[in-house]
Parts: sequence; structure tokens; C-alpha cells
Amino acid sequence: MALDAPLTTERIEGKTAGTLIFRLNGPLTLRNIFDLQSQLRSAEPPPVTILDLTEVPYMDSTGMGMIVNHYVRCKSKGVTLIAAGVNPRVFELFKLTKVHTVIPIAATVEEAEARA
Repeated sequence: MALDAPLTTERIEGKTAGTLIFRLNGPLTLRNIFDLQSQLRSAEPPPVTILDLTEVPYMDSTGMGMIVNHYVRCKSKGVTLIAAGVNPRVFELFKLTKVHTVIPIAATVEEAEARA
């Protein structure tokens, strides 16, 4: 997948009431975060939000900033935000920025739902 490929987002109801999964597909970069940002801001977040990053091959600092901003918004409203399916390349950015010490990360969406 090219790093300039579009980002698609699918909203999925979780197995537990009050859980919403955002399944992302494509790089999370300055070029393509605006639609996702609008979706995340469009309504009050549910009690649990899972960002499924399984199909996100690359993320730049803008993408990371958007995730951190959404985490802060969720935290201020008492909402749990979990990142799931973070690949090794993207996880390096989480580690470099130390975001992995703040935002919970699960290996899979199923694991994230079990934690919530």
C-alpha cells in the first residue's frame, strides 16, 4: 500500500453495548486525517472507543497528534480509548513519543473488547 493511499474508516458496533470500533485502513497522515477527525468529533463518544489500526501501515506525527487529541477528549468525558492491532512500524512511533505509556494498546480488537 502506498503511503499516499487514501484512509478509509468503518464504524462498527462492538460486541458490548456502548463500544464503538473505528476500523481504519490506509496510512494515517496529514494528507488524509481530516475525514476521520470529523467523524471522531461529530458526536459524543460512547463509553468505549477502539481504534483498530490493524490495516494502518504508516502513521506520521500528525496522525499521532490526532490520536492523542482524541484520547484527551475521551479522557475528559470519562470514555475509554484503546488502540488495537498496532503493527511494529506504527508501534515504534508510539514508543518514540511515549504514547504507549498513556494510551492502552491491545494486540487485537477482540483483546481490546475484552479489556473494556
